[in-house]
Amino acid sequence: MSTSPTSVPSRRPHVSAEEWRTRVNLAAAYRLVALFKWDDLVFTHISARVPGSDDHFLINPYGFMFEEITASSLVKVDAQGNKLDDTPFAVNPAGFTIHSAVHGARHDADCVLHVHSLNGIAVSAQKGGVLPLSQQSIFVLSSLGYHDYEGVALRDDEKPRLVRDLGDKTFLMLRNHGLLTVGATVADAFVSMYLFETVCTIQVRAQAGGGELIAVPPQIVSTAQQQAAAVTRGLGAGLVWPGLLRRLERSLPGYDA
Repeated sequence: MSTSPTSVPSRRPHVSAEEWRTRVNLAAAYRLVALFKWDDLVFTHISARVPGSDDHFLINPYGFMFEEITASSLVKVDAQGNKLDDTPFAVNPAGFTIHSAVHGARHDADCVLHVHSLNGIAVSAQKGGVLPLSQQSIFVLSSLGYHDYEGVALRDDEKPRLVRDLGDKTFLMLRNHGLLTVGATVADAFVSMYLFETVCTIQVRAQAGGGELIAVPPQIVSTAQQQAAAVTRGLGAGLVWPGLLRRLERSLPGYDA
């Protein structure tokens, strides 16, 4: 591509303050995914609902690395995948299939985040899925669904099964494929993904040790949501998101252009 996402003129004067804020947070999430090394070249995606709209979404310009994404280069699409911006950039067709299905069914999910992280895929290929092996795992297990692999997500007829398997959960393990999280905000979806990938990393390392593993008792898992609210003082992802943005400013500045 001859046009760089960093060369796109600022869209800030042309969108609402609420949309601009969402664009900045979404661009930050893309760059944080790159910073944490969960990206798979250009082949995964994060989407966010445009504030005030049920069926307009922001997604990445397809073909660019996640550390290149800016608030202004994000592409606005409708529920059918039609571009609503005057932009030369395309969108990932598989990305739109997955994200449009989830956004259409989950009106509480303003952000959908999907990655092909190495440890996440490793656990997604294990028949037992996520195991209760760590403190982090109890929070994932308390809101986790599984979706069987059907090939690259290009077909509309897969959407009902994706929606069914996610249900009202926060975490969805895509078998043999990767991880997906949803959130009321970009921050919520990102911090949930941090937790999901961390759980998978711990599990793979614990299994690699070769020793007998100790499982967390089910009664502890059943109270995970109350524990999460207590440990974050009710702030959820809002407790850590400002710090993540400060880290991003030090490492990959320019996402808010």
